[in-house]
Amino acid sequence: MRELYHVPLSPFCRKVRIALKEKGLPFALKIENVWERREEFLVMNPAGKVPVLVEADGTELADSQAIVEYLQEVQPQPDLLGATPGQRAETRRLVAWFDEKMYVEATVNLFGEKVQKRFLGNGEPDSATVRAGLANVKIHLDYIAFLVERRTWLAGGSFSLADVAAAAHFSCIDYIGDVPWSHQEAARDWYARVKSRPSFQPLLDDRLPGLRPVSHYDDLDF
Repeated sequence: MRELYHVPLSPFCRKVRIALKEKGLPFALKIENVWERREEFLVMNPAGKVPVLVEADGTELADSQAIVEYLQEVQPQPDLLGATPGQRAETRRLVAWFDEKMYVEATVNLFGEKVQKRFLGNGEPDSATVRAGLANVKIHLDYIAFLVERRTWLAGGSFSLADVAAAAHFSCIDYIGDVPWSHQEAARDWYARVKSRPSFQPLLDDRLPGLRPVSHYDDLDF
């Protein structure tokens, strides 16, 4: 069976986990403490980052986008990219928006400051960075609302990797209660639809030692 080396509250690992579930591909989870820089893991990915997917035949794949694109090729259905070149381009554009822009502006500033710093022993959260993250997350909620008021899902008429990437980031921030869902009802409704998907629900069982999520985190109806 394929194995996914991951960190439970990593948005990039969550992105791959959702894609595997959507594709109906069985896999086993292997927690990798990347800060330990384990030699065997560095052989698989010299960058020292998760996720890393190891196929049953020993094929090793790193980088979340490379992995989900690989999964789309080996298991084309259900389609998570789009049926036309234009649709695929839009999906990829939005994946980059959330994996790059939102990650830097919101995920790192909130989850990184409040959780990763604590677990790595890197000091207290920087208040200015947290304030910036709280402001930026509203901008990304506004963009979600803008998209879903015009489309069924973020990239168009069907659930795609754009929804997967966005929800992966929001789920990590939501764990610590820093997503102001009341700010945008349309974005809240979109996230409720994603939360209700069978592929997403296993993520809601993740827990960090000594840090429980907010009460609505695993409530499908908020």
